[in-house]
Amino acid sequence: MKIAMLTYGTEGDTRPLAALGHALCEAGHDVCLLGDAHSLGSQHRFEGRMMPLSGDIQALFGKGGRPTGGRDTAKALISLTNTHAAAWMKETLSAARECDAIVTSGLAGFVGLSVAEYLKIPVLGAGMIPLTPSRAFPSPFLPPAWIPAPLNRASLVLTNQLFWLAFKKTLNRARAQVLGLPPRAKLWTDHSMLYGISPTILPPPDDWPSHAHLCGQWRRPADAGYTPPDALRDFLACGTAPIYVGFGSMAGIDVPRTLEKIIAALNGRRAVVWPGRRDSRSMDLPDNILHIDAVPHDWLFPRMAAVIHHGGSGTSHSAVRSGRPSIIVPFTGDQPFWAHRLHQLGVAPAAISPARLDASTLLAAIDFVEKPAVVARAAELGRRMAREDGLIAGVALVEKIFAKTGKA
Repeated sequence: MKIAMLTYGTEGDTRPLAALGHALCEAGHDVCLLGDAHSLGSQHRFEGRMMPLSGDIQALFGKGGRPTGGRDTAKALISLTNTHAAAWMKETLSAARECDAIVTSGLAGFVGLSVAEYLKIPVLGAGMIPLTPSRAFPSPFLPPAWIPAPLNRASLVLTNQLFWLAFKKTLNRARAQVLGLPPRAKLWTDHSMLYGISPTILPPPDDWPSHAHLCGQWRRPADAGYTPPDALRDFLACGTAPIYVGFGSMAGIDVPRTLEKIIAALNGRRAVVWPGRRDSRSMDLPDNILHIDAVPHDWLFPRMAAVIHHGGSGTSHSAVRSGRPSIIVPFTGDQPFWAHRLHQLGVAPAAISPARLDASTLLAAIDFVEKPAVVARAAELGRRMAREDGLIAGVALVEKIFAKTGKA
């Protein structure tokens, strides 16, 4: 089966879909992955074809990125999507003309649905954030404390509609210009959805429709031949397990100031720091702190005592899988949702707002993750999650869903 898979976002958005695409290739399917050029460039172990979509996500999240907060980031992502909707549609149509099916995700989701409609081929959605409304949890895009449980389902219906309204006008213009399709009046709701989400972290809701599925995390095992840098290997060997500190691609973070607060809270504890694409090498770090470049989470996190991070879906999953507790400082989007989930699971303290990030708050959080009961709970969930195989489940579901249309 020939499958076009498209997404648009950072490396963290692209990596899980690339893992699923690679697993489909290994199962004998022909996969073409479309996404941001920079994010595709990091998928060195992908066996299928890759095609870049227009735009540059690094202009938002790279060095000197413009957004400075959650609202600014959301506005910038909406603007980027609306700016490139027509180009993405043309590029996806070109890649998918000879395909049997489309898997669509992220900011490019509506584009993939439209192209599949034009080509009259089956389509399914994929994601790492639960978008199917349920009574079991609130919208991942609203602060959990804002939503009383009886409004959980309504909150997700609301945010889904708000996203649709933000993209509807530009999408319909592109549908007319590129595909000659009539305008779409309503949001798609009846197509199959696959989620690369662990049931250990988010149990499958009993009120989900039959076309929504949790597969487990989409991840490829760490390269067995991976060799860490000498400095990291030596640092790990010369003392107790350190704490990891990293905030991914988040823009608007004052790294030096944030590290000053974290260093004070560590109070001599050992830590490794990954600043993302930001440059912090000019900082004078104490001997108990090691600056590192990007290291595979599957290799690094099990060697840590705890993980301080921003709460992205991928990092949250990797932290739980590693069997280590988390301290989460969520900045935007779905990050407060995952912070809340890990807190509910007993493997993280309550989320720390970036505005309230100080040494005393961090020290209390570190004390929490060092509690024996928390360490044991994290290890238990890690063992449970290690028994999942999201890629096997994902491939089986893709084949089953598309087989119903005679395309497998």
